[in-house]
Amino acid sequence: MRELDKKAAEAIEKKAPLGPDINIDAYAEKPPIHNKVDDLSTLPDDDKDVMLQAGVDVNEAERSGSYIQKDSSAVFSFSHDDGLEVIPIREALEKLDWVHDYYWKLIAVDTDKYTARAHLDLQDGYVIRALPGCKISFPVQTCLYLEREGSTQIVHNIVIAEEGSEVHIISGCAAAAHATKGLHIGISEFFVKKNAKLSFTMIHHWAEDMIVRPRSATIVEEGGLFLNNYVSMRPIKSIQAYPTTYLEGKNAVARFYSLLVGSPGSEIDMGGRVYLRSEETRAEIISRAITNGGNIIARGDLIGEVPGVKGHLECHGLILNGGFMHAIPELSGKIDGVEMSHEAAVGKIAQDEILYLMSRGLTEDEATATIVRGFLNVDIPGLPSKLKAEIDRAVQLSQKDVM
Repeated sequence: MRELDKKAAEAIEKKAPLGPDINIDAYAEKPPIHNKVDDLSTLPDDDKDVMLQAGVDVNEAERSGSYIQKDSSAVFSFSHDDGLEVIPIREALEKLDWVHDYYWKLIAVDTDKYTARAHLDLQDGYVIRALPGCKISFPVQTCLYLEREGSTQIVHNIVIAEEGSEVHIISGCAAAAHATKGLHIGISEFFVKKNAKLSFTMIHHWAEDMIVRPRSATIVEEGGLFLNNYVSMRPIKSIQAYPTTYLEGKNAVARFYSLLVGSPGSEIDMGGRVYLRSEETRAEIISRAITNGGNIIARGDLIGEVPGVKGHLECHGLILNGGFMHAIPELSGKIDGVEMSHEAAVGKIAQDEILYLMSRGLTEDEATATIVRGFLNVDIPGLPSKLKAEIDRAVQLSQKDVM
């Protein structure tokens, strides 16, 4: 820990290479200490409504476990499955020696000022582990909830899918209805062991003046599968994230899917990077982004380091009512025998498509809404039907802003 402390202290002012530089001290409101709850149904109704919009069901219907953090306080953590562990990370670091084998192992603590602050001022976060050979029947849900206006929430998460296990996680990140301004710094480290399967679906439901700086990395061993799904359709001031995955074992697979809507004033810089480091590994990065006045940078990077690997990038952007869209697909082949491709497109809705739908009886607004829904209709593996319905609802709400 002392070495981590030293490195973090030296990087406390280190700017990130991507995204606008943020003055962390501008978000210095001290959050209250929230008491633990034994039953999520006792949470305030306003909190429950916002959490549900981020995919978190406080009734825990068809959920294998839950972790809820309000501001800096872990208020609830529980597992309903004997093959699943859900533990607040501060508690895990104090009581479980093995957790230190995973803590800051995939992300350098001195990467930038955000990782440094995440170590020096850690509030909490979760450790989720699927035990060897266990197929967790229902998704695990987590919610990182910011309630105090003008405060900073700092979390560190570790997810481990042990050999032969399977686990699906729904992570909802949200701000209370009255909290329009805040900063969220999140560190996430994912470990997918041999022949394990992990899907991680993150739904952001932040506020229009929120700053978000996630830092995440994943390692996938032989025969492992990692699915990363990201959905952000609500107004946000700034988010910059570039999750990195290392495919270290034969036949390891990683797939990234993202749906983004940039509202006026939003600065969104999102992407995914995959290193294909072992034979017969495969990777896919697919993004759909719409700007109705915000600025969006959609990145994708595949690095093939051994023969026989396959990868595909697909970045599609749609510009409505102004804004800026920049798609940056990158392919790096470091040896003969790699097979990688990319497809990128940025444009606007074709007028002939609108006219055709209007000829079928739709108004111009209805025609535009129909085209936008079709553009965002990406089949995301591992996403429950209720969340698909929530995504459709979010798309409709975003269209109201466009119109």
